[in-house]
Amino acid sequence: MSTQLYRYADGRVANSLAIAYALGGYVAGIALLLADSWLANAAGTLLLGHAMIIAAYLIHEFAHGTIFAKPKYNERAGELASWICGSCYAGFQDLRRKHMRHHVDRADVLTFDTKVFLNQRCPAWVRKLVLAAEWAYVPAVELIMHWYVIILPFITDNPKHRANRRKVLLTLLVRVVLFGLLAAASLKAAILYFVAWSIMLTVLRFTDAYQHTYDAFAVLEDDGKIPADKQRDRVYEQMNTYSNVVSVRWPVLDLLLLNFAYHNAHHEKPVAPWYRLRKLHSELYDSEYSQILPMHLLLKSFHQHRLRRVIDDHYGQVELSGAQRADGFYGAVGVSFLTAV
Repeated sequence: MSTQLYRYADGRVANSLAIAYALGGYVAGIALLLADSWLANAAGTLLLGHAMIIAAYLIHEFAHGTIFAKPKYNERAGELASWICGSCYAGFQDLRRKHMRHHVDRADVLTFDTKVFLNQRCPAWVRKLVLAAEWAYVPAVELIMHWYVIILPFITDNPKHRANRRKVLLTLLVRVVLFGLLAAASLKAAILYFVAWSIMLTVLRFTDAYQHTYDAFAVLEDDGKIPADKQRDRVYEQMNTYSNVVSVRWPVLDLLLLNFAYHNAHHEKPVAPWYRLRKLHSELYDSEYSQILPMHLLLKSFHQHRLRRVIDDHYGQVELSGAQRADGFYGAVGVSFLTAV
């Protein structure tokens, strides 16, 4: 019987450091939020936000089974990381199933279509409020998605979702109590905790927005089919996937996002662990590969199209070359792997 903890022997140090950083950064970040010094508070907010970011990308790794040798350890670690990221109202397996459909179907498969909701179903004042928040860079759509996970078991007739009512209520109770204790100790710390969580949401949504131009489909059930209206093969997958690297010149900076931005390499080999993706990327693609979109090319688009991205069904276009080639790339919204809807 194998006693190997990590799936890959070469991942012992890298995985141990990443997990220790996520856990240690979370605890140390909260401690700094409780300090009297505003400098310590600012450092704690950034540390806490980044620890949550690393925990989020570890959830992605756990979902692909690239960290631990045994699936049950990936699941348990994924549940713990979900508590850190605030995505714990749905079970880890629900998050995993949704993300695997993204890979298998080569599409953005959703239960809740926020664009249909905002454009057709919600009251006008709700739409205006969401757009005003998004204009102010508040990640309103992601907040809606997270809240939808919480209320879904109570507004549906689906037995599968209704069975989660007890879990959602207990999880909500525990988190409210813990947050209340933090607020009782320091209201400032509680506010900064929410700021740190918002930083995580914003970084993740910026990264997610520009990694695919997949079609999005609202599919209510796990086994729901998407239309067979085109050939979604591996060529389609690569041509509709982008590697929005943090920096071409200093690739070490991509470790800030656990190499998640090497997305073409990830889709080419989903079982490759995060610490191998930079090497795999360099083996598969040259520096002129058209699917590489450094993040500095996307900042203008993220700013200019922050409202259009929320309501437009089209993701925009990416040119083959040029410093402005991503200016017409609106990007996706509401496709986070942290929400099981």
